[in-house]
Parts: sequence; C-alpha cells; structure tokens
Amino acid sequence: MNSEIKHILESVKQGDMSVDDALLKLKEEPFEDIGYAKVDMHRRVRQGTGEVIYGEGKTAEQIIGIVGTMLNAGQETVLITRLSPEKAADLAEHHAIDYNEQGRIAVAGRFPEPDGIGRIVIATGGTSDIPVAEEASVTCRALGNEVVRLYDIGVAGIHRLLANREYIMQASVIITIAGMEGALASVVGGMADCPVIAVPTSVGYGASFHGLSALLSMLNSCASGVAVVNIDNGFGAGYMASRINHMEAKR
Repeated sequence: MNSEIKHILESVKQGDMSVDDALLKLKEEPFEDIGYAKVDMHRRVRQGTGEVIYGEGKTAEQIIGIVGTMLNAGQETVLITRLSPEKAADLAEHHAIDYNEQGRIAVAGRFPEPDGIGRIVIATGGTSDIPVAEEASVTCRALGNEVVRLYDIGVAGIHRLLANREYIMQASVIITIAGMEGALASVVGGMADCPVIAVPTSVGYGASFHGLSALLSMLNSCASGVAVVNIDNGFGAGYMASRINHMEAKR
C-alpha cells in the first residue's frame, strides 16, 4: 500500500489525526500552478515518493521557485537531478542543499533515515563510471535506503569483484554500472540471488557508440534477474532499486 496514505490511515486509527483532518489531507490541492511549472503535490500520496526535479533545461530561478514551493508544502526531501555547479551555487543562496558535484545531483531538506528492507549495493566497472554511480547513490539515500558503494571492480580484474562477494551475496538489490562492453551486469547477475539493475554508461572508445554497445550487451545478458535502464540513467536505477527495497507483501 502507498506509504503516505497508510501513514494517514494509521494516524486516524491511533487517534493522532481526526477523520476530517485526514480527509482534508487527501483532498488538498493536487498541484500548485506557479506559472512556469505545475508542481505535483499528490505525487507522494499516489506513489509514496515526492516529485523529483530534473534540473537540466531549467533556469536557476525556476529551480529555486519549484524547490521553495515543495518545501513550503511540507516535502522534507527534495531531489534535484542533472544540476550544474553554477545552478547549484545559485540554489544554495536560497535553500540549504547537499550537492554532489560528481553526480550532479542535490538534495534540499534532509536525508531520511533508512527504512528499506535491506542494503542496496552500487557497483561500478571502473572509476570513470562513478559520476553515474553517485547519481544513483544519492537517489537511493534520498529515498530512505542504506547504500554500499563498490567502485572500480570491473571484470578486467575480476579478483576485485570476487573480493567483495560477501556484499554481493547479502544485498537486497544491486545496481551495476559499466561502460565498454558492460560485462559486469552479467557476472554479478550470475552471483546474486537478488534483483540486479544494470546501467550502461557512455564510457568507452568509438565502437562503444556512447553507451549503445554496453546497453545491448546488458539487454542480451544470459544471467536471469537482470533488468536494464537507459544509458547513464543513475537516477532511474536508484529510484527502481528503492521501490524494490521498500516492497511489502500484498495479500
């Protein structure tokens, strides 16, 4: 069940919220029109997670306005992806943010305490894949997950991966991030008993076609249980991993 709605219903059941207040909470304006954006206020009620701001293509002033609207509406954690250092600096003059320059991602507000069912392991083939991994990592943490980073453990030196097999075996979800031929996803998929989310990156020489080669390799993985997101989409992988890590049994 949606966590926000469940929280409201449990508050009514325990006497912490009246029926009328709960009804008002559910009927509040579903979005706020601020001219250049219609900020979705019901995203968390519908999906359990508030709206995320995609920073690329927006001006600093627009991002500042959207973040302010969300914070004023009570959203405690606002995630902004693909945020340049220049826009981050402008945003920091108006709101307290935690900015990860490598991942070009920021959080306004606070990081929640982890409440997932287990750990999310984020593994990269090489150091060049770290920017995408950091986008995934911040996303996971902002959505309430404990994260373990395993960077530069690609199959070109497979002993590095095997030295970390304990983390692989204990993970609830694994995100594998690699460019070149993208082989890391298949190897990890053959070791793990949990869902593996593969992220192809645009790292590699000419025949990698800016990540297309890794994407096709991951889509053709012979390991079962491997799903693939778009090229360089660390955010998408982190969001999906969090969904999996917060699944409840539905009777």
